[in-house]
Formats: sequence, C-alpha cells, structure tokens
Amino acid sequence: MGDRIVYSTDPNWGKKGTPRQPEPVRLSFRRGAKGSGVTRLERLIMHPTLKDRLLSELKRRLGCGGTIKDGVLEFQGDHRDVLAADLQARGYKVRLLG
Repeated sequence: MGDRIVYSTDPNWGKKGTPRQPEPVRLSFRRGAKGSGVTRLERLIMHPTLKDRLLSELKRRLGCGGTIKDGVLEFQGDHRDVLAADLQARGYKVRLLG
C-alpha cells in the first residue's frame, strides 16, 4: 500500500508541469545466496498496468529477466547505471542506494 496515493491535498498534483514523482525513485542492488543478484527499482508511483508495460520495455532494453514483487520492479543482474540513465531520460529523479 506504500506505492498507492490515496489522497493528496496538493491542488497542483498531477497537472502539467508538476514533477511525476514527489520523491526520487530508488535503485538498489541486492545479492542473494545464489546467482548474480537483483537490481531493485522502488518507490515508483505508477498504475500497476503501466508498471507492467515499463517492466517489459526495460527488460527488453537490458536483455534480462525481471518481475514485480509488492510493487517493486526487480531485474536480474546489476543494471543500476543503465536504469538510472534511462529513468532520468524519462524525467524521473533517481537515487542510487548501495
């Protein structure tokens, strides 16, 4: 439920010229017990069907697998630099963690 905005008191929220995200999206890399690890894209405020579409585009661009778990986009492997550049080109502010 953390990704869902229930109510906003900002009268300019969602209008043209306002930022897409009130806070930067977070990119992190986690290495599990096996494999090459997972790049996680968190705090992306977007409708779930648009997240699916974005995940599909990014997986195709990166040439890797991925999924959505609890509203967090996960990509197989370390793709922080490429994802950060792509998201900044789309108009998002990105914060790299770890």
